Amino acid sequence: MSQTDPNQISLKISLLITVFFSALFSLLMEIFFEFKLLPLLITALLLFIFVYLIFRYTLERFIYQKIRLIYKTIYNLKRPKGTKTEKRDYEVNSIENVNREVSEWAEKKKTEIEKLKTIEVYRREFLGNIYHELKNPIFNIQGYVLTLLDGGLEDPSINREYLLRTEKSINRMISIVDDLETISNLEISQIQMKMLRFDIVELTREILDFLELKAKKRKTELTLADKEEKPVFVLADKKWIRQVLVNLVDNSIKYGRNKDGKTKVSFFDMDENILIEVTDNGPGVAPDEIPRVFERFYRTHDARSREKSGSGLGLSIVKHIIEAHDQTINVRSSLGVGTTFAFTLKKA
Repeated sequence: MSQTDPNQISLKISLLITVFFSALFSLLMEIFFEFKLLPLLITALLLFIFVYLIFRYTLERFIYQKIRLIYKTIYNLKRPKGTKTEKRDYEVNSIENVNREVSEWAEKKKTEIEKLKTIEVYRREFLGNIYHELKNPIFNIQGYVLTLLDGGLEDPSINREYLLRTEKSINRMISIVDDLETISNLEISQIQMKMLRFDIVELTREILDFLELKAKKRKTELTLADKEEKPVFVLADKKWIRQVLVNLVDNSIKYGRNKDGKTKVSFFDMDENILIEVTDNGPGVAPDEIPRVFERFYRTHDARSREKSGSGLGLSIVKHIIEAHDQTINVRSSLGVGTTFAFTLKKA
């Protein structure tokens, strides 16, 4: 039984008081009266019962009823929202139990509050990023349309050019909205992955050929790792994995070195999985930015400073696609050395 059990407390206090007054009573009897054991025992027993009942009642009435109320409140607060409150007896055997319950509940609420604060910060940043990404194309469209309405529509030297610029801004907005829709559908699992067996090496070669022209403009060399001649078969959705590789290789070209950039794709056998790595020799990502590279709209300071095109949704889409395959993706980077994105796929 716990030391803070009301019965235990009452028994101990009653025993101490009874022993003390019995000793005092026996001493007085020896001084003033003839010592008799029976009256002493009867008096001690009655005193013990009286003190016990008083302390037990006091503890139950003024202390443990309040503790039970606290315990009941915490119990109801811990129940899932919307469930009916149960009528039950809340037995509180010790203050330690209540203290533990209160501490656990307080820690849980503290964690929830911290999580809500983090979500609120993320929400503000997300709304700010949407505003920033959509503001430029909207203002551009507004400027082009006003110019055309102010007489530019009749001027053959600018009307077609401004209409083409308007189309470009509209396409950028459509691209952002489409990417947001893709991420939303992936998050709520509305997009079902069509698992097929295919050669990931062959798919990578197709993507490198597709991006070769863009790489040449940036003077970036695209290569497969040495001795990647044999096929490597994986079980995945080929369409979505194509987008993953396109986004990663395109990022390595876009944010890599401008003249002597190098991007290499490697494959490693990991027993049940295949590890795919996309490595570049770009400027790298600062350590404090690495945990955020997969966030929506997030772009590193280097990417923002050089005003690269792109909404910052590509890596977020990549992460959601890989997670939809029940696989993982991570990034490692060193400033001035380069960055590697690595993800796994199930071996076929």
